[in-house]
Amino acid sequence: MSTETAQHAGHEPPASGAALNSLAVSATFHCLTGCVIGEVVGMFIGTALGRGNLATIALAVGLAYVFGFGLTSLPLFRAGLTLAAVVPIALAADTVSITIMEAIDNAFVVLVPGALEAGLADLLLWASIAGGFVVAFPFAWAANRYMIARGKGHAVVHDYH
Repeated sequence: MSTETAQHAGHEPPASGAALNSLAVSATFHCLTGCVIGEVVGMFIGTALGRGNLATIALAVGLAYVFGFGLTSLPLFRAGLTLAAVVPIALAADTVSITIMEAIDNAFVVLVPGALEAGLADLLLWASIAGGFVVAFPFAWAANRYMIARGKGHAVVHDYH
């Protein structure tokens, strides 16, 4: 969807200032929510199935995309958009942000000594995942802010919320 289409659907996205920063924070928390849900569900499923670290991480990352895109899709479906319209909007809104969030978070977990060997009941596992998301947040925020300022990403989704 072009900036022009987004503007016709609602109002013009903010190009600078506090409104832009606020929308970028909202978009990044949205991304974080989908990533956290996917990571947690993936960790539980991978562990329950006795999968190794790589398979569990891959499942968690895949589910982060599924939940992230799903969270973006819900208000678009509620606004009456079809699946054919929702898919490209959701992909454009979240792919960069989720990729940044997941790459940094998982790299952080891998770098924390003992985190990959920690079990689901170990605070180290959850603290390393949380720490990774804290480190990733400003990078995802900067990407979201950049895209929104140019009428892309969550600027398009925002009109349907």
